[in-house]
Amino acid sequence: MSADVQTRPPVSHVLEVPPPKRKRSNHGSPGGSPSPPPARRRRSASPIPASASAVLDLPRVSDSDPARKRERERQLALRLAESTLDSSQKEKQVFDAQAEFAKLVSSKSGGVYMPPARLRALQAAAAEDKSSPEYQRLSWDALRKSLTGIVNRVNVTNIKDVVPELFAENLIRGKGLLARSLMKAQATSLPFTPVFAALVAIINAKLPQVGELLLTRLISQFRRSFKRNDKNVCHATSSFIAHLVNQGVAHDIVALQMLVLLLERPTDDSVEIAVGFMREVGAFLSQQSPKSNNSIYENFRKALHEGKIDKRVQYMIEVLFQVRKDKYKDNPILPEGLDLVQDDDQITHRISLDDELQIQESLQLFKVDPNFLENEERYKQIKNEILGSDDEEEGSDDDSDDSDEEAKDQEAQEIQDKTETNLVNLRRVIYLTIMNSLTYEEAVHKLMKVNIQEGQEIELCNMIIECCSQERSYSSFFGLIGERFSKLNRVWCENFEEAFATYYDTIHRYETNRLRNIARFFGHLLASDSISWAVFSVVKMNEDDTTSSSRIFIKILLQEMSEDMGLKKLAERFKDPTLAEHFTQLFPMDNPKNTRFSINYFTSIGLGIVTESMREHLQVSVHACYTCS
Repeated sequence: MSADVQTRPPVSHVLEVPPPKRKRSNHGSPGGSPSPPPARRRRSASPIPASASAVLDLPRVSDSDPARKRERERQLALRLAESTLDSSQKEKQVFDAQAEFAKLVSSKSGGVYMPPARLRALQAAAAEDKSSPEYQRLSWDALRKSLTGIVNRVNVTNIKDVVPELFAENLIRGKGLLARSLMKAQATSLPFTPVFAALVAIINAKLPQVGELLLTRLISQFRRSFKRNDKNVCHATSSFIAHLVNQGVAHDIVALQMLVLLLERPTDDSVEIAVGFMREVGAFLSQQSPKSNNSIYENFRKALHEGKIDKRVQYMIEVLFQVRKDKYKDNPILPEGLDLVQDDDQITHRISLDDELQIQESLQLFKVDPNFLENEERYKQIKNEILGSDDEEEGSDDDSDDSDEEAKDQEAQEIQDKTETNLVNLRRVIYLTIMNSLTYEEAVHKLMKVNIQEGQEIELCNMIIECCSQERSYSSFFGLIGERFSKLNRVWCENFEEAFATYYDTIHRYETNRLRNIARFFGHLLASDSISWAVFSVVKMNEDDTTSSSRIFIKILLQEMSEDMGLKKLAERFKDPTLAEHFTQLFPMDNPKNTRFSINYFTSIGLGIVTESMREHLQVSVHACYTCS
């Protein structure tokens, strides 16, 4: 027993030197003692193919332990393979750069995500030629992301800091992108609508084409959503338009048209939208168009009394009337901190709800610009004019240089409007102001606030006369407006006198009703001594220089004067020696033929009393002729 123990090798020795490989047997050891467990067979790594070993050129590792040697060689081979694959992929990326550019240019705006490393590589490759389509596409995407980011972070506190950043971007090129970003941001954040409207007002004061495009798209979206019965979109769009009206970007006529449309056939949704819209814009309409504002509230009252709408909507109308009674104290025209544009600097767009709108959807899609560099340089100059360049901020020590720069700036700012857009807008403002006034005093008060440039006073006079002529019958409302203006300033008096001469020369172009209203208007001005009677110097009462229209005009004019003054006082004024020189053509005495024509004309219209001097002159001249003969 001891001999067997002495001849058996130690366990540690058996572990260090494994026995030769053989099949496992269930027989025990010769001595009957259990044999040690056989070592676990370890699978060797798969041999590397010959082609791969030739490509990778595997290095040899010297190590005394074969298993560890094989593991180290395997890990080293994996690292070499990974480095080889990375280098081949980089070569492939450089090779496919043009294909990436072509794919980028042909894709729509806002495509798939591009990793920053690839984007930087494309920017570096495109920067070599800044007029290339690749560079333009990359700059377009950067402009879109920048505008979206600026719009999304604007609020009441930082709007003054955001505006310079916004003007630093090319807003003329990206006006379609800016309009889309503003509409999306406003639709998702309705409480920030006053902030977005204030931002649009600032941009519109410098770049009115941007404000016009946004307003056009908003009106178009309102019309589409109203037809589709999309309440949410209709409410968001109407809220944006209401605040644009408050800011002076949109004219109040579009607000009135929207309210009339919503209340024409009242439903629960349309009345609810109209109530929300009226709460936003009601304070503005009550000041600018009180007459129209009252008619809108009458429509609300009518819808309430009919009782065809839901009780909830009826309660909303009652709340609206209470808001009106409280003078919109919770819904001011311009919230605090958002009155950032002066009234004189703001440009108001008069886009009607019934106009044919050009929303220009292509402006938000990328297009290659053949004059890209020139347009970018041109906008850079516009940006310097808006924000001020560094040279202007630093100033100059030389006074002569300063004066030259100021002269150049003034020349650059002087824009000749050959389309007469501003003139048409001025006439529209005057017309709407007159027609929305209840009394002539209110009309004069509002018209005095209209920004009329020097030399455009005649436009105000012409618009007052045109409004008067459009009425079915003459209204003293217009005559009192003209009288008040003529007595306020001598400039208005001179312009009305000039208008008299112009209308008398072109009176044959007007139909009878308009002719009658114009004649009674000037008759009122002459009877009240608002304009000088010297205007009769343009009237030549003879058969050759008068037409049927001009004779009707003078007839109605003098009859209006005789009704206001009295026939006796009228005749006395015509005999005034200080004005006699201005009546020589009205009462001609140079030719008996013209004298007889004038006598017959005034007698036929019931003013024979003013022909006494002509009759005496005609008798004397005829008696002298008989005496000579």
